[in-house]
Amino acid sequence: MRIKNIEITGFASLAPMAGVADRAMREICREYGAAFTVGELTSARGITLNDKKSASLLSCAEKERPFASQLFGNDPEIMKEAALIALKFNPDFIDINMGCPAPKVASNGGGSALMREPRLAEEIVRAVVQAVNVPVTVKMRTGFDKDSINAPELARRCENAGAAAITVHGRTRPQMYAPPVDLKTIAEVKKAVKIPVIGNGDITDGKSAKHMYEATGCDFVSVGRAAQGNPFVFKEINAYMTGKSYSPPSLEKRFAVMMRQIRLMCEYKDPYIAMLESRKHTAWYMHGLEGAAALRRMCGEINNISDIEAICQKALEQNPNL
Repeated sequence: MRIKNIEITGFASLAPMAGVADRAMREICREYGAAFTVGELTSARGITLNDKKSASLLSCAEKERPFASQLFGNDPEIMKEAALIALKFNPDFIDINMGCPAPKVASNGGGSALMREPRLAEEIVRAVVQAVNVPVTVKMRTGFDKDSINAPELARRCENAGAAAITVHGRTRPQMYAPPVDLKTIAEVKKAVKIPVIGNGDITDGKSAKHMYEATGCDFVSVGRAAQGNPFVFKEINAYMTGKSYSPPSLEKRFAVMMRQIRLMCEYKDPYIAMLESRKHTAWYMHGLEGAAALRRMCGEINNISDIEAICQKALEQNPNL
């Protein structure tokens, strides 16, 4: 797949996940086969007001590339200004979020709320496209709610405004992440536009990735929650899509990668904050193990690397055959 002049190799990208897919996770996922990464959701208004936290979310390292900065907002001029600031961090492309269901985003007119304002959404895309010299992509949902499934129309508007690719999460805003993904609407988006369409939602392994491709005709897929504690999912998808065999890593290997990810987190951000955030990441790496519930409870009390090492040791003892 090509996003304008950017050649994308592989079959799946890492979806943006606020508070989850930080630089450390993105680097690890890229290492294990993620075709490209997208930064955490960043407020356009925050960037233009010189908010340090917002600016920190735009940083990009070479190991993450191809990399997109993801912006949200509902004012074309502010989005344009924020995109120009984002360019200083040298992203490979800029992604406009029109799919975030979080109340603090949508209630202010950003994220999925833009699906109710297709003309404004189109104006925002056009303003950003005209301002920057990198491709601009858009992420959306199928619609704001079940009575307004308008992703095909919105995708056409975004394409007319100059968008280089569209990602569709196959759910409405109220559906959040729970119900089965709406493959039919993703397929309709694919038919509605000529630019690449990326399918997102319920992709957990190679089989589900291939099903998304075949059921929708999409050009690419994006993986979100399935990569939490499992960066190896990209290697699995790439193998499945090319007919190659895949063997999951041993538990020791899995934990070694987890420890490296957490150490990178401590390197890239305040170590205290990194340790707090490591609790959820460590818990995700325990998924599917014997005694996982008790291990996750231990994860909720992590304060340092030694705590994590003790959890890993206990998990290895309880799962000797993995």
